[in-house]
Amino acid sequence: MLRILSASSTPQLPQLSQLNGHASSLEKRIWVLLGFPMTYGIFQEYYTTHWTFKGNPSAAGVIGTTSNGVIYLSMPLLFAALSRRWAHHRRASAYAGLVLTSISYLLSSWSTAAWQLVLTQGVLAALGSALLYSPTTLTLSESYATHNRAVALAVVLSAKNITGSVCPFLINYLLSHHGFRTTMRIWAGLSGALALAAVFLMPMGSTTQTRPFRARKIPWTFLTHRTFWIYVVAIALQSSGYGLPQTYLNTYAHDVAHASAATSTLLITLFNAPGILSSSLFGLLSDNKHVRLSASTVVAISAFASGLSAFLLWGIAGSGSHSMALLILFSIIYGCFAGAYSATWGGVLKEMEKEAGERNEAIDSGMVYGLFNGARGVGFVSGGLVGVQLVKVGGEHVLGKFGYGTIYGPLIVYVGLSTCMGGWSVFLKMGRLFRW
Repeated sequence: MLRILSASSTPQLPQLSQLNGHASSLEKRIWVLLGFPMTYGIFQEYYTTHWTFKGNPSAAGVIGTTSNGVIYLSMPLLFAALSRRWAHHRRASAYAGLVLTSISYLLSSWSTAAWQLVLTQGVLAALGSALLYSPTTLTLSESYATHNRAVALAVVLSAKNITGSVCPFLINYLLSHHGFRTTMRIWAGLSGALALAAVFLMPMGSTTQTRPFRARKIPWTFLTHRTFWIYVVAIALQSSGYGLPQTYLNTYAHDVAHASAATSTLLITLFNAPGILSSSLFGLLSDNKHVRLSASTVVAISAFASGLSAFLLWGIAGSGSHSMALLILFSIIYGCFAGAYSATWGGVLKEMEKEAGERNEAIDSGMVYGLFNGARGVGFVSGGLVGVQLVKVGGEHVLGKFGYGTIYGPLIVYVGLSTCMGGWSVFLKMGRLFRW
């Protein structure tokens, strides 16, 4: 008999409405700790104008995307370990992550070289964040019924946008009035305290207790499914471009549009704020409760809308009088659609579970979700490395006028193309429909 090893296997599940408040409260505290890569554009601009470290200043351009990459790349391993065999170590993992992240941010305040910033902020702090995020996400996702899972995951993901909307102003104030080193020490203390509160709120269900019988093995048959690899490639492509505006938009506004520090900070807030609502909206679309759309269609809406906004808004925002208006509009639209991309994965999981059911196969949705995050990590890391090179190329070759004619021109084109490619699955579905 088919066994879907997902949230639906947890007995006596509470209703979605009873859990939203608890999940949101817990995840907002978790995302404060993970909020560093989301608001890294503020640090990027500060490093650019106040570079006092040994080494190439271009290293600052890869810290934010490296941090995102390490977080997501480590999730497949952590989800696999904490999903079954070592589920009873979830709280210990969360505590270890809390300590590692806080210490890493603290140590970064004494950095004197670029490689030390990359190590502490981009690698160690990110690894600690993953150790904290993975067990809490697994525990929460097991508390929801299958038919509500997409909405539940979307509500959880919207919490990161709340953090990304508030923290830029806090970080900008601290950097402006207290400098980099004091800011990192305050951030280490603040994030550590809030994360500690989150661990205490972490529910402990039956899956986190030691069982007297052997834990079930993870079924890997989904790796032979074409659908899985289609979405893995799409996620990696979209993620390689998604993180670049978060890193470079602040610097672009300062260098090209000659915006003030406060206005540049506003762009990061506008980048994250729309996702608070759009993540939940795309979660509803993915659950197919009111509007019947396939998973590939929902993914394509998010991907194409965000990619076109990069081409049509960021690309024509040069140094003219209307440049800031275009950048603000780009931040809102791109943040709305690109920020909700991962909220579409609930529908993808449902599609994969349906395929597994048709083949009478078992599938561990938690493990699939972890691998999707791993693909996102591959995209973030590769995008960060590519972004640095694209800015260098932009300084040597002019692509045209407006934003395309600046050193950020190749970067803008890459963001548009990669995010659009995140929706390529819809063309494969259309090909099958019309037998192309």
